[in-house]
Amino acid sequence: MTRTDIARLRALDEAHVIHPHRPVTHPGTVIIDRGAGCLIWDVEGREYLDATAGLAVTHVGHAHPALVAAATEQLGRLEYYPSFWEYGNPRAIELAARLAALAPTGPGKVFFTSGGSEGIEAALRMARFYHHEGGEPGRTVVLARTSAYHGVGYGSGSLTGFADYHVGFAPMLPDVRHLTPPWSYRRELFDGADPTDFCVRELERVIAEVGPGRIAAFVGEPVMGVAGMVTPPADYWPRIVDVLRANGILFVADEVICAYGRTGHWFATERYGVTPDITVTAKGLTSGYVPLGAVLVSTEVAARLDRGPDGFPIGYTYSGHPTACAVAMANLDVIERDGLVERSASLGARLLDDLSALADRSAVGEVRGAGLMLGLELVRDTPAGPDIGANVSRYIRAKHGVIIRNHDNVLSISPPLVVTDEQADRIVDAVRDALDRLDPDGTVS
Repeated sequence: MTRTDIARLRALDEAHVIHPHRPVTHPGTVIIDRGAGCLIWDVEGREYLDATAGLAVTHVGHAHPALVAAATEQLGRLEYYPSFWEYGNPRAIELAARLAALAPTGPGKVFFTSGGSEGIEAALRMARFYHHEGGEPGRTVVLARTSAYHGVGYGSGSLTGFADYHVGFAPMLPDVRHLTPPWSYRRELFDGADPTDFCVRELERVIAEVGPGRIAAFVGEPVMGVAGMVTPPADYWPRIVDVLRANGILFVADEVICAYGRTGHWFATERYGVTPDITVTAKGLTSGYVPLGAVLVSTEVAARLDRGPDGFPIGYTYSGHPTACAVAMANLDVIERDGLVERSASLGARLLDDLSALADRSAVGEVRGAGLMLGLELVRDTPAGPDIGANVSRYIRAKHGVIIRNHDNVLSISPPLVVTDEQADRIVDAVRDALDRLDPDGTVS
């Protein structure tokens, strides 16, 4: 690509593209042109190691030939047809059966969406509809947690527990209550109590205040992604789910980031030994090659969704998109054939050990992770200030050609599940160098 071509793209980008979350003052767009495996290249030919898998999406890496072939073949056969009413297509039917067999909810049914936000919106409707059809239409309240991310629709965005995501968009959806997250490193959240004990008591108190007969569901990420890869104590989810079951409240697991091997299990709820009623997935389902989400529903919940005279009365234009479903089938084939779930568990454990060796640096507060979903929290109560995470991640990209994300002051690492040992070492070396060069003011020199 010539300099003229690149300049033209930059001008068009500045004039016409609205970038999510990009501040008014920014260093310029890194325009990514192609990828292969865990590597990507920008339009100027610079190579990067994608240690974020995009947005924790490309489980099988970029430009995998099996997924490209699946999309090409399906596009030449049936590119699109809706799944409304009495219509279906072979790829969507086959994928639904495969996901139902894998699902942590047990064999049930699958509702297809275009992505995670749509999936959470659908799960909210399912939870309320389930109780309505069960003779409890007053169950409309949904519980979520602060520092949780569930999407940007008005329902999913209302569940999202970051105040800055609500600024300018109020009023948000009513009947949403946010609880304390099990962020063990943030001891100040728990008034000196054990984090799980505190969270369970808080849940019981809120249920008593609201009334158990008014609460439809509790929505939670098994491992909190955007918060900074926050892994809960081992007893957190079992005890929370016990309280939900005792009060007839559905457990909706938001596994949009976690599912399909990211945490070293097919689903992160397996890691904690709990069974959700509804599981929302997307991202790794197709490794991002085509947008697709799937809401996995238990047999009990599915039975009520089918009770109305018109069945479950919502749907999306692209629900069960044939090409997306064909790509998902190929993607699952690769994950199974190449042992990528097991790879995520083993290499993730090694990466966690290697990153934990950096915990003696003064700026490091905590290193945590599950599989290839890892976070390194930098200490905020130092003179370094609020930009420390952004400064470190930008240095790592500029100096080492490694792309990691920062969520506020947390460095988040989520490479494709096909990342090699050598590439994992490169990630650790880049983080180590940045921390060793970190100045007291939070800049990296």
